[in-house]
Amino acid sequence: MKKLISIAAASLLLIGLAGCAAGGEAPAGGGSEEPKALDELVVGFAQVGAESGWRTANTKDVQSAFEEAGIELKFSDAQQKQENQIKAIRSYIQQGVDYIAFSPVVETGWDAVLNEAKAAGIPVILTDRAVDSEDESLYVSFLGSDFVEEGEKAGDWAVAEFADADSVKIVQLEGTTGAAPAIDRAEGFANVIGDDDKFEIVASQTGDFTRAGGLQVMEALLKSNPDIDLVYSHNDDMGLGAIEAIEAAGLVPGEDIKIITVDAVKDGMQALADGKINFIVECSPLLGQQLVDIVKTLNDGGTVEPRIVTEETTFTQEQAIEALPDRQY
Repeated sequence: MKKLISIAAASLLLIGLAGCAAGGEAPAGGGSEEPKALDELVVGFAQVGAESGWRTANTKDVQSAFEEAGIELKFSDAQQKQENQIKAIRSYIQQGVDYIAFSPVVETGWDAVLNEAKAAGIPVILTDRAVDSEDESLYVSFLGSDFVEEGEKAGDWAVAEFADADSVKIVQLEGTTGAAPAIDRAEGFANVIGDDDKFEIVASQTGDFTRAGGLQVMEALLKSNPDIDLVYSHNDDMGLGAIEAIEAAGLVPGEDIKIITVDAVKDGMQALADGKINFIVECSPLLGQQLVDIVKTLNDGGTVEPRIVTEETTFTQEQAIEALPDRQY
């Protein structure tokens, strides 16, 4: 299992780990002996899309961080289609960019294009989402959250909240099918509630990480499962869509049906402060500066850890009310 490190540890590594044997090495061609000036660097970034408030905040943060660093960033929006991301990555390879970063739409199906990047000597950095590949030399590092742990945090709250209940019927709103967050958040949640027979996931369906998807799925599930106790949504946007469906059905979200979501974007935090969501597990989209630091370290000939995990927290209603005034996204 790859070593997990905190933001603080990651920052130290990114500042001064040149030549550290414990770090992941860049593919051939990465980390030139003669560093380029920052304004000479070109980075290609292939984003998933703009499916949620989280993703929009992530895009803005990455673009702002590279602009502030004076590094050219070529940006593409895959509109949640893997074929679009592969096309964008191949375009970056043809353009001869210095580094490629991307958030994979799904986990599988990347080996061919990543081998092309490796053959071209262009280091690849994964952000937010991982790939499922046996060849870990195809990318330098994965920067992002521990999605399994996020699911476990959601499960821990459910266990505590329903400690005195005899049975708990759960609807799970999944993220995009095949995406790392969807797979891992479901796994983490199941790891916690799976040992207690009173917890029953009566339905688990993808809402594709969108508010519209959460609304549509929840409308249908309320008709087929009228006695739902808990909604576990893999992101805030689907949870917000579910709230619309619950209210349209004449029920009170947060009371008649408890709701757990993941992300902690402003709209989700406001719903938590209003009592419509009961608990949020944070997943920070603010990865831009860390991504810049990775590029700078590699450009200077250094190495970085193959797995860099961000530190995140959880929020109750009271904590959301306190945090909202200073929330960045």
